[in-house]
Order: sequence, then C-alpha cells, then structure tokens
Amino acid sequence: MTILITGGAGYIGSHMSWLMHDNHQDAVILDDLSTGNINHVPRNMRLVVADIADEGAVERILRDHQITAIIHFAAKIVVPESVAFPLDYYRDNTAKSRTLIALAVKHGVKHFIFSSTAAVYGDSQDPVVTEESAKNPASPYGRSKLMVEWMLEDAARAHGLRYAILRYFNVAGADPLGRTGQSTRNATHLIKVACEAALGRRSELLVYGTDYPTEDGSCVRDYIHVTDLVDAHYRALDYLQKGNPNTVINCGYGRGASVFDVIETVKLVSGCNFPVRLVDKRAGDPASLVANASKLRTTLDWVPRNDNLATLVRHAFEWEKKTGQASRA
Repeated sequence: MTILITGGAGYIGSHMSWLMHDNHQDAVILDDLSTGNINHVPRNMRLVVADIADEGAVERILRDHQITAIIHFAAKIVVPESVAFPLDYYRDNTAKSRTLIALAVKHGVKHFIFSSTAAVYGDSQDPVVTEESAKNPASPYGRSKLMVEWMLEDAARAHGLRYAILRYFNVAGADPLGRTGQSTRNATHLIKVACEAALGRRSELLVYGTDYPTEDGSCVRDYIHVTDLVDAHYRALDYLQKGNPNTVINCGYGRGASVFDVIETVKLVSGCNFPVRLVDKRAGDPASLVANASKLRTTLDWVPRNDNLATLVRHAFEWEKKTGQASRA
C-alpha cells in the first residue's frame, strides 16, 4: 500500500509527509516546488518534482508505485488573489484536479482524500457551520474547491472511487519539533503575518475591516493547528480503508477567534509589540466562519492535541524565529 501526497512539500502537505514518515507509511510526494520547499520533507521519502497536470509523470507514479490512495493538497489558496486572477484558480485548482481524478480512476486508485475549504460556505448565515450548511462561496477560490467536490461525488457514483472531503477552516501553527512550517512567500495568513510583524519583518499589521457584525467588529475564524489537521487526514485514510462510506467533514475546533484576539495572543506569546493599521475590507472575506466539528470527532474518532490558540501561536512564532535565524546564517 503506497500513498501519493500531492503538494507534499507545501505547508500542510509537508506536515502530512512527516506524519507518514513517523508512522512508517509508504508514500510518494508529488510537488512542483512552486511554493513547496524540498528542505521541509523527510529526506528518505521519494519526491517527484512535477505538476499534478503532467499526465505522464502522474501515470508513472501511479503505475510504478502501485498507488492505492491519493491525499490531494496541491492548490492555490489565497482568497484575494483568486478574486484578482480567477481563471488561474479555475485552472490550477479545478482543471488540474480533474486530470488527477481521471488518472486515479484510470489506474484503479481506491481512495481519494481531498483538501477542501470552509470557503465553500461563503458568508454563512449559520453561527456554527455544519457540513449541511448552504454552499455559497464568495470567492473564486471557494468556487474552485467546490467544483472539485462535485467532481469527486460524480466520479464516485460513476466509477466507484471512494473519497473523504475535508473542509478546512483556518489552518495555522507549525510542527512542534521544528521540522516544517509555513514558509510561503508573501503569505496572507493572519497568524503568520502577525508573527512576522512581531519579529520586525513587517513594518505593520493590517486589519481588513472593523465593522463586521461580530463582537469586536473584526472577522472571526476557527483556527486549527496544522498537526491536528493532518492527523484528521491520517484518520480519514484509515476510515476509508476499513470500508466506510464516502464522507464530507469540517475540520476545526468549533470555536472562533477574532482578528483582534489573534493579535493580542501573538503580542502576549512573543513579548513584542508592533504597529496595527486599520484598513478597508477585502473582497471575498466572510464575517465569521466557525465549524461544527462534531462529525470530525465522532466519525474519525479524532481528539485534537493542540486545541489552544496560545499553543498554536507559540509553535508558529518559534518556526518564524527559526526560519529567520536560518536565513541570516
């Protein structure tokens, strides 16, 4: 049994690669290294540098390594960028995923785990979002991911492909052992950006909108530690391998933190102050997204280990300090 991890050198994918390594699971990493980092994956894991839409490369992997399951992370993920360049997102997230799914069907891959997003819900009117909440994505990013969900559902009905779709809320943090973390250039993720500001790598932190219908006027998000998230993928794979039915699962902790909550936590954990500037809202940003995580806990028997905003921030901050020290060395 060999697993293919697409985007396995990226932020979340590299944590999945390390989890597979730590559990002695046979896996192949496929990454074009456009945003991934070869130094963040285990050295003894097989890495193929190619695009997921390179049919020849993907077919060779599926055939030569007898791939039985795919965990698909490779994607573009920046909401404002998707608004500015929507066709890039429909190409890279939707069209390329269609190619990957078709090859999976052709080569008899049994199980497919898809990295989806809470952005498929858009500006949900539900205070806590369940898997059955209305899907009304507010950005091309969310739409591009929802289209892939539809393709998987249709491929399952037509060809018997079995899938687990995991809808992430806001992912943050880093490997507690310091082996990998978020290193994407020009990242827009709040916790990473706030840690960079605390370390003086940014002159200020921008807060996009303060008149949302939330307690303090800033956006509210459900932040999940990346190591807890990849553990959910590992359990989803086991769930499918045991013959359980296709499933769609929200991945979060079930509670939200506002932008200002995060800023204060970063200042407290880092011991550093930094300038904050209030600016206009960004297109495509819903006011609040908080998961109902009960299905995650019950269906996958999942128990989080880092369900604490300060812990999550501390791991992210330690990673930022480490990468800053490495860049100066």
